[in-house]
Amino acid sequence: MSIPLAPITDPYEYLQITLNADGTLTRRYALPLSSAEPNSNISQVLSKDIPINPTKGTRARIFLPKQALNPISPNKLPLLVYFHGGGFIICSLDFTMFHEFCSNIASELQVIVVSAGYRLAPEHRLPAAYDDAMEALHLIKTIPDDWLRDYADYSNCFLMGSSAGGNMAYQVGLRAAEEIDHFSPLKIRGLILHQPFFGGVQRTESETRLINDPTFPQCLSDLMWELSLPISVDRDHKYCNPTVANGFIDLEKIKRVEWRVLVTGCDGDPLIDRQIELVKMMETIGIQVVGHFGVGGFHGLELIDSSKANALHVELKSFIWPSM
Repeated sequence: MSIPLAPITDPYEYLQITLNADGTLTRRYALPLSSAEPNSNISQVLSKDIPINPTKGTRARIFLPKQALNPISPNKLPLLVYFHGGGFIICSLDFTMFHEFCSNIASELQVIVVSAGYRLAPEHRLPAAYDDAMEALHLIKTIPDDWLRDYADYSNCFLMGSSAGGNMAYQVGLRAAEEIDHFSPLKIRGLILHQPFFGGVQRTESETRLINDPTFPQCLSDLMWELSLPISVDRDHKYCNPTVANGFIDLEKIKRVEWRVLVTGCDGDPLIDRQIELVKMMETIGIQVVGHFGVGGFHGLELIDSSKANALHVELKSFIWPSM
């Protein structure tokens, strides 16, 4: 019989962060990092970093399957723009788990992945991350990069994110849908929300049931929203809770551009009820949405479990390559 883990009572200590008097964070964690590998002889995927906005310190990492270099494979590959997780307050695109996650997606799905970095809260509260993501999208369509120019199919682009990155894919998607005519030649076909991070003032059943979840307890979620939302708003703000206020009006933007949407999650994640509710709203107004929710698991499962990641790849492949 396993001994249950003690509930997490100090989310700051759990995340290895300290809130300073000036409102900034000292991030003390030491998670492994991975550098880009533009000339790797070992990996099946090449990667390199490109600047987005040097003034802000933002950049992106491109992942190119080596198979694309084969001269007998003339077809260009779909373009997947990815946003990493971390509750808007921690992590970066070069954290090893995100680097490997993107590399594996590029290899298994035969797509070009652009992992777009963004500024973190509370130093840069929302909507700063969304602004940075929009800037990245505009850069991608104009930058004279040889990998993108020669191998990316700009007419077949998807926005994807994990956790807070899934929230970003949704919120940035809403913005991009309003500016659809300004993204040519980039043509977005759909959104992939991988365990997206949403919240709200009223607790859902899954949040209550998993309030002391050892991976993603409610106190952790509350802290992330406290540090990332604009000052003086609550968790029913539209950045956090897409089901309140003008939720259906926002979703009409996605319906109007006829994008497809994939939402993935599992019932071991406290966020699942919010994810399912968003899927139901999309279904109600006729958006082409697929909700794929597994049994068991936990938040961030596919980022660290290769077998579960492989199952996710199957879902992604059928979504991006529906004719295969």
